[in-house]
Amino acid sequence: MLGLAGLGVRARNATVGVEQVRAAARKGTLALALVASDASENSLDKLRPLLRARGVPIIEGLAAGALGAAAGRTQTAAIGILDRALANGILAVVESGAARPI
Repeated sequence: MLGLAGLGVRARNATVGVEQVRAAARKGTLALALVASDASENSLDKLRPLLRARGVPIIEGLAAGALGAAAGRTQTAAIGILDRALANGILAVVESGAARPI
């Protein structure tokens, strides 16, 4: 799953960071959000209500270090998937149980 997210980042079909994910959600271009479980409460308080209000699926329970590694960074609190087909692929992997726990 994180490999697919990393491919999305490299292909510019994803955005990295809380503010960028929020901006994509406000524009209506966000298809899926991957949110770190160890992100600060302030970041989560900014992000979760907006994603829920916009009906964006959220995958939580990932470590910020693992998300960051997928995005080529040390850590990040959120990755937003912009491409709908990629988002559906990630959701299919998660729903099939093929995603490895972090």
